[in-house]
Amino acid sequence: MVQHPEVLWAQRSSDSEEEKNILFVTVNLPDINESSLVYELTPTSITFKATTGTQEKKEYAFDLQFFREVVPEKSTQRLNSRSLNLVIRKKDKGAEYWPRLTKDKVKNAFLKTDFSKWVDEDEQVDAPEDAPDDMDPMGMGGMGGGMGGMGGMGGMGGMGGMGGMGGMDLEKMMAQMGAGGGGMPDFGAGPSGSAEAQNFDDDDSDDDGPPPLEDAEPAK
Repeated sequence: MVQHPEVLWAQRSSDSEEEKNILFVTVNLPDINESSLVYELTPTSITFKATTGTQEKKEYAFDLQFFREVVPEKSTQRLNSRSLNLVIRKKDKGAEYWPRLTKDKVKNAFLKTDFSKWVDEDEQVDAPEDAPDDMDPMGMGGMGGGMGGMGGMGGMGGMGGMGGMGGMDLEKMMAQMGAGGGGMPDFGAGPSGSAEAQNFDDDDSDDDGPPPLEDAEPAK
């Protein structure tokens, strides 16, 4: 049974530059058998037919009439493992977009807007001249791997051991703080952390709570 492949499309337009009046048409069909590919582009239509797979081959096809004429000899095609990518030149220059790809105003379930390449008419100036065929999946994977490497920063906690140099009273103080704070002193490693800890300990020694009642009242 012949099926329709998914067809994505977008466009650009210009009333002064001919090469910017183009259609992006992508036949989104992985593993096309190149030997089976039948692709014909005329000024008024596009015809596609191909099979996919090796053991269980499936046949796909579609035929569309364009809204307006195109220029086949100034159009390009590129086949990769996931899709057939077409850049089709419109015949007439014009600032306005085509209202649709097809001549007849009918709903084709397999024909969809390519939002990865689509831009509004008034945003074409900032749009890239060459829309990418596809995103690089390896690139995305590489980003994830690179971010995972940041986990190694956890090793910096080991620097807390430097606080124990000298075997002085500071070591006892740090041990007492570790017992009360669940190992928090590792995060305060370094000279500044030690100084703050020393000040904190001094403050505690000066503040032993309120004086006894008999000392607080004046002698009679």
